[in-house]
Amino acid sequence: MNGALLVVAKAPVPGLAKTRLCPPATPHQAAEIAAAALLDTLDAVLRTPGTTPYVAFTGSLAQARRSNEIAALLAQCQVFEQRGESFADRLAAAHAEVARRSPGLPVVQIGMDTPQVSPLLLRSAFAAIRDAAVGRAPDGGWWALGLRDPNHAEVLRSVPMSQDDTGDLTVKALSDKGLDVSELPMLSDVDTMVDAFAVADAVPAGRFAQAVEALR
Repeated sequence: MNGALLVVAKAPVPGLAKTRLCPPATPHQAAEIAAAALLDTLDAVLRTPGTTPYVAFTGSLAQARRSNEIAALLAQCQVFEQRGESFADRLAAAHAEVARRSPGLPVVQIGMDTPQVSPLLLRSAFAAIRDAAVGRAPDGGWWALGLRDPNHAEVLRSVPMSQDDTGDLTVKALSDKGLDVSELPMLSDVDTMVDAFAVADAVPAGRFAQAVEALR
């Protein structure tokens, strides 16, 4: 299998990262949880065989929690800055950049807030792609997008993000383009402390669970 794994990530800076965890988390605790999620995510990506790891990054790594650990993993990836005004624009631009750097490769794109991903799950995501594949989240959004041709992510520019129908609208936009869209397993992303506790319980051995444990 050959494919590109794309992580869209934000520097876990206190006061700017995972602010919906506050309260009960403090801004520093929320950033610590975000950093742990990113580290666990990057670990899974780097352990997925047959893939090229990319990270579309934004924010100040120098001000981030666990910056040295994050930098060490980012050094093993191809990293580029996010571009675009809206989140949808940044997603589309990130896919286009991967298409430019790895022409002809399919891409699976994830965020940094599903630290329960595993190499096995990521490999299976590539196998599920016909033209496109979407992994939905319980809140109505999506945690993963797979594309045979990452240039098709251009359709995301017209999809409202962070809504309870974002997943449905994403599938519709891809289908309206004539793409055959398959479904990936549903995963909870981490937006609230309820989400954080549930994900930590699902993967109790990771950095993420250790960071969340401080708030039990």
